[in-house]
Amino acid sequence: MISKSEARKTNEMIQDENLDVRTITMGINILDCADPSLEKFCAKIYDKITRSAERLVKTGDEIAMEFGVPVVNKRISVTPVAIAASACETESYVEIARTMDRAAKEVGVNFIGGFSALVQKGITEADQRLISSVPEALSVTERVCSSINLGTSRSGINMDAVKQMGQVIKETAYLSREADSLGCAKFVVFCNAVEDNPFMAGAFHGVGERDCAINVGVSGPGVVKRALEEVRGADFETLCETVKKTAFKITRVGQLVAREASLRLGVPFGIIDLSLAPTPAVGDSVAEIFQEMGLEYAGAPGTTAALAILNDNVKKGGVMASSYVGGLSGAFIPVSEDHGMIESVEAGALTLDKLEAMTCVCSVGLDMIAIPGDTSPETISGIIADEMAIGMINNKTTAVRLIPVYGKTAGETVTFGGLLGYAPVMQVNKFDCSAFINRGGRIPAPIHSFKN
Repeated sequence: MISKSEARKTNEMIQDENLDVRTITMGINILDCADPSLEKFCAKIYDKITRSAERLVKTGDEIAMEFGVPVVNKRISVTPVAIAASACETESYVEIARTMDRAAKEVGVNFIGGFSALVQKGITEADQRLISSVPEALSVTERVCSSINLGTSRSGINMDAVKQMGQVIKETAYLSREADSLGCAKFVVFCNAVEDNPFMAGAFHGVGERDCAINVGVSGPGVVKRALEEVRGADFETLCETVKKTAFKITRVGQLVAREASLRLGVPFGIIDLSLAPTPAVGDSVAEIFQEMGLEYAGAPGTTAALAILNDNVKKGGVMASSYVGGLSGAFIPVSEDHGMIESVEAGALTLDKLEAMTCVCSVGLDMIAIPGDTSPETISGIIADEMAIGMINNKTTAVRLIPVYGKTAGETVTFGGLLGYAPVMQVNKFDCSAFINRGGRIPAPIHSFKN
């Protein structure tokens, strides 16, 4: 049992080091809303979402006020729409996205995820309808997030889908060009997507989940940095132990909030996602942790090793604090959401190639990276293929959230606002990969996938 006094001991971390519960995400199963009529399906999902989550925001605010723990976001994830809406007799799912957006606004959450498809081994008609709807759906809605799973370590990589993603991202960027292509910030592609991820834009409620669940994402890069300041210059063993112990404390706070939200909402507790997810605020940066470890900038030689240390020990500390650590859990390295990462790019220390190397050991992958608006769809697909291969071979989750900013070139800056921050537009490799991407088909699963 976790006591309220245990949470109060974290007051210094909350007040001075940016510790927060980044999100309480309610996962909702909408499979029982299936209907051949698009109008009836939309009515059913609107009713179920608003009914299930009507007290989510209020409850999160009450817990934050009572325990003194900031609960920054309240969000919803639903069953992948390509599955739930497969019976609908329609050529477009844009109206479903509009309905999700209205429901999210009604209950007051800032994002709703699950406008998603799982196409790692093939694309169904419903999957294709959803994929074709993504650009318009993300340009006409405010709170809807979309994700596509393109590969797994068990199934390989669907290169036909990878090729399509380049076009989808480019079209999304164009349709949201008046907002600096912001629609792309709400779209992410995965290899080895997980079913209980509470973080956007990739959250969806997996088909293996219960009817409704509460998943909580906790974040505290500033807390880890402050702890490492206390052991500055110590050996790696001490460094690892410090990260591990700090992650334990952070996870306990998340456990308390998750259990309390579950109890008050009458919804089963799912998982704690302990991810060091930064914000643009100074003192809330993963890159600053690298600097405290001894690197001049993120991207300097040794950065991948530093990230491996951080990611592994965050997980080790988390699993000791809760039996239900899940989601992605580890360290995120989004560029636009981390002022230290932005400074590293501006200093020339951090490149897209170095970020790709770092994704071999981080929690997700290439995240919130602005690239030139004239980047070709094939180049975007090539970047995605590289990242999917890293996930497939290493049996880990990897993701890509690229933003080809319409009208912007390398070296310019784009501002997204809020938690999404701002970012320098990064240069991409100019050499052509179109003949490779245009081969089509599927990259088979690696040999180590045969584990039965």
